[in-house]
Amino acid sequence: MNIRNLTLVCVALFAKKAFADLAPSPTSNAVDPDVVDRNRKVQPVVMSNYSSGVSVHDPSVIKNGNKYYIFGSHMDTAYTTDLWKFTKLYTGVNENNRMFTNLFSKSNYGAFNFVGKNSEGGYSVWAPDVMYNKKMRKWVQYFCTSSTYIKSSICYALADNVEGPYTYQSCFIFSGMDSGSVGKTNLRAVTGTEDGNRYYPGNKYNNRVYPNAIDPNVFYDFNGRLWLAYGSWSGGIYILELDESTGLPKHNISNGTNIDKYYGKKLAGGGHQSIEGPYILPYKAAGYYYLFVSYGTLTSNGGYQIRLFRSKNPDGPYTDPAGNEFMGGTNSNFGLKLMGNYNIPGRSQAYMAPGHNSAMIDDNGKVLMFYHTRFNDGQEYHEPRVHQLFLNKEGWFCVAPYAYTGETISTTGYGLNDIIGTYKMLFHFHTRINGDISNLYTIDLNEDFTVTGRYTGTWSYDKGTQYMTITIGKIIYSGVFVKQLDEAKSATVTAFTAVSGSLDSIWGVRF
Repeated sequence: MNIRNLTLVCVALFAKKAFADLAPSPTSNAVDPDVVDRNRKVQPVVMSNYSSGVSVHDPSVIKNGNKYYIFGSHMDTAYTTDLWKFTKLYTGVNENNRMFTNLFSKSNYGAFNFVGKNSEGGYSVWAPDVMYNKKMRKWVQYFCTSSTYIKSSICYALADNVEGPYTYQSCFIFSGMDSGSVGKTNLRAVTGTEDGNRYYPGNKYNNRVYPNAIDPNVFYDFNGRLWLAYGSWSGGIYILELDESTGLPKHNISNGTNIDKYYGKKLAGGGHQSIEGPYILPYKAAGYYYLFVSYGTLTSNGGYQIRLFRSKNPDGPYTDPAGNEFMGGTNSNFGLKLMGNYNIPGRSQAYMAPGHNSAMIDDNGKVLMFYHTRFNDGQEYHEPRVHQLFLNKEGWFCVAPYAYTGETISTTGYGLNDIIGTYKMLFHFHTRINGDISNLYTIDLNEDFTVTGRYTGTWSYDKGTQYMTITIGKIIYSGVFVKQLDEAKSATVTAFTAVSGSLDSIWGVRF
């Protein structure tokens, strides 16, 4: 090789090395999540006619093995393994329903001895809650029977398997009694010589003070004590401690302000305002007990909706994000409104009257909410739905906008490229307890952290976490970003869900 050629080779090698030193490494070639792709294509919205496959009202969830069971009113029960499609297990209030062995025993009918038949000449069996009693080593189904808006009883039945069959034991809390029917209850046995007339002054049950004995919910607290929350409209929501060895109330408290020896301690409501379907979720990781309730009436246009309170103690006091208990005043002014009637991209009919929910912490730590919903179709048909719940920085639950499909929130957060863009958003306003539907509006979350479009304001996010805030007007909503599949399972959307101290919720989805 001559000197000229050698020189050219050396120059070429040097240039190659210099270029290599200047070129980005493979890791730096990765797309920066905070660099916004201005050519991103908006995904099409595909319409969905999703159905969960069954109709179960007031669904209460219990998981056993790989099956999630929902027990509902009218002796309807279903199960699912994928949380998307359900299979019916039992249905119908009649002796052919094999959920119970003896509920309609011709020599018994004990569950209906006090309440009798309903206005249609049949029997009402509503809103069960099933749990496994560790001390009794039995599956216990708490349920209620009723015949009027106040005449009801809470009963229980036992089984060796979660699917039953359940054997009715007795009823143990009664409401709607008067001097002629009190002998069919255990009121005198519990209260002793106490004057029962305070429960039915003028021989009429005082339903503005005392509860309607329906909608039982049983749970273990952080210390292993067993509790029963219950109630609907009337005097509000009450709670009693249960004896784990029997599954029955201890009645170990004395009368006092918002406390009654027979009915227990009042948690919320009263004055015959709408509030029902209590469900208390103990969430040790957050350090709170979360009380879900439903307001409104359950028909499609009745304004049915889900509200939330929380407490450090199982028996309260339960407060909302404004720091208030609901012990008086107008019900709409209390409780965080998680969801009501709403439209959502991909659904031609609005969801109506979501409510009477239950909730659970799954084996993977995800918090799931089960509820029934109606539709804006002029009918009263209803189905169960499952949505994931997320805690915001302040420890309040926010509801994922779309039904659960297995999504996992990124606790390390999302980049600006996943966030910036055009959203369809809606509000769940706490002042509305009616048939109004929360409609969709278009907004943009911009790189300069402004909000423009139908509403204006600002937004922020905590980099490296899922947490975000959005400010509309003077209201600050605190929540999370999460990626979800839409209802048609055709697009992965970026969603935000957030709540405010003014008791409202806001949702947004970006396709």
